[in-house]
Amino acid sequence: MEIKELKNRPGINQSTKLNIAYVQFNNLLHELRKKKLSDETLRAINNGIVKLNAVSDSDKDLAKQIKSTQLHIIKLLEKDHKMVTKNHYRNLWLALGMAAFGIPLGVAFGAVLDNMALLAIGLPIGMLIGIAVGTRLDKKAHAEGRQIDVEVKA
Repeated sequence: MEIKELKNRPGINQSTKLNIAYVQFNNLLHELRKKKLSDETLRAINNGIVKLNAVSDSDKDLAKQIKSTQLHIIKLLEKDHKMVTKNHYRNLWLALGMAAFGIPLGVAFGAVLDNMALLAIGLPIGMLIGIAVGTRLDKKAHAEGRQIDVEVKA
């Protein structure tokens, strides 16, 4: 079973955001065609493509369906095949580092130096820790062949 093709939509070139999202999704599908995926996963991807091809060319509906289908496919790949996109862990751990490390470090600095204005100093430290952990996990996923050569941008 193969991944279906996206419907050619010449009318979306007027909207740059929509065109970028459409091209990004098409690149994701192109990379997935190179991977060995299970039949259930291929069926789910093809069902998403069928739904996306059925949507009209209106910017709002199409953009919403592209994001929804792309998110569903990425979550499915992560759950079933442990595959992730480029910088997935970096982006995830950036926020986690700020919350899990940055805020407690900032509170500790503020309490020790008796100046709670130093709370903000912990956030960049936590961000750096998160980026370091996430980058290491991304490199590990790449080395194990679990990384899809596409970076998903919001």
